[in-house]
Amino acid sequence: MTDLLIRNAHVIDPATALDEPKDLLIREGRIAAIEIPGTLTNLGVQEKIDAAGLVLAPGLIDIHVHLREPGQTWKETIATGTRAAAAGGFTTVVAMPNTVPVNDTVEKLVWMLSPDRDSAVNLLAMPAATLGSMGETLSNYEALAMAGAVGFTDDGKPVLEDHIMRAALVSAARLGLPISQHAEDTRLTGGCSMNAGPIAFRLGLRGMTVEAESSIVERDISLLREIEHEEHLRPHLHVQHVSTARALAAIRIAKQQGLHVTCEAAPHHFTLTEQALETYDTNAKMNPPLRAESDRLAVIEAILDGTVDCIATDHAPHAAHEKEVEFERAPNGITGLETSLGLALRVLHRAHGLPLARILAMMSTSPAALIQLKDRGNLAIGSHADLVLFDPASEWTFAAAKSLSKSKNTPFDQSPMLGRIHATICEGRIVYRA
Repeated sequence: MTDLLIRNAHVIDPATALDEPKDLLIREGRIAAIEIPGTLTNLGVQEKIDAAGLVLAPGLIDIHVHLREPGQTWKETIATGTRAAAAGGFTTVVAMPNTVPVNDTVEKLVWMLSPDRDSAVNLLAMPAATLGSMGETLSNYEALAMAGAVGFTDDGKPVLEDHIMRAALVSAARLGLPISQHAEDTRLTGGCSMNAGPIAFRLGLRGMTVEAESSIVERDISLLREIEHEEHLRPHLHVQHVSTARALAAIRIAKQQGLHVTCEAAPHHFTLTEQALETYDTNAKMNPPLRAESDRLAVIEAILDGTVDCIATDHAPHAAHEKEVEFERAPNGITGLETSLGLALRVLHRAHGLPLARILAMMSTSPAALIQLKDRGNLAIGSHADLVLFDPASEWTFAAAKSLSKSKNTPFDQSPMLGRIHATICEGRIVYRA
């Protein structure tokens, strides 16, 4: 680990409202000083970076990624997935539990978080909310929390039974951790492969209704009210990859009523619509599916008005041979770690005027707070030197063939991006340099 001085950067730290030119000094993996440019001299540092014209911000944090290891390493490994994360400006990622076997015990969690996995960035995990993600028996929350869990989720398999979801919220609340829910009533989506609507009808595909998502969100919010009233607890419900106007409306009202509800939006849901499936492109097949334009605009509105707390990629790699099949047989999911910032800047910042500091807050400060990371997601003196250095005005084109992910399943191949990553620094180490 070498000391590092970054000079002449435009520093943006949403946590402290810092937004001005600064020099930043890193010593022993921590932020040691932030000063007016030119005042940090005679330091004897081993490396210097001239960041003139670049933005320096807290490293991005993604609370929803699929790294496929163990069990599906032909799609991705922790090593390859976290290198793609570093290339996208991320310094912390949270792995979902739908591995093979499911990450639902302390032994599996410890294995995943071991340095032997060769993670390029800070790796955290949300183990399964129920054993095997079967929705029947809660996993051992207390033991998993002691081993490093930052929340619990059956992502991809929603907790359907009311009494199980209630027990999960209560158990997690007693530990001060969130339950992160994939909101989909799978009793309504069997055999469905895209959004319900005229395009699905024209393509001859069964469609998922918006009610399949919103009904679970509404049910979970009702459980929060019930638990607060009867148990005198304040459970934290986090709704993953919200994709419909109706679900967002329920979340907005719940927040206004003071319930502890947070949610995330994925870049593909504020960028694309179901029209991307007109050619049966399996690289645009995901769950929740791409929705109608009215839902896309509702996601953007919810980002602009603060209903959406953070941006998360739902990075879901699949091998080419798995996607190159009939549309209904293809697995759901796309890669997203290397395109997240570029899409957010292009769509939210340039097209809709969302301030750069707000985007960075949704991709660093807010997710850090959501999973209670005290010394990441900010540029406070003494915090981990987790940083991203990028040119916010640089236009570029994403080439899937050059992705550092093991898989290339993305609908954004050859798509225009805004904001080129120049370097990613994790705990003082340069883990990516353009």
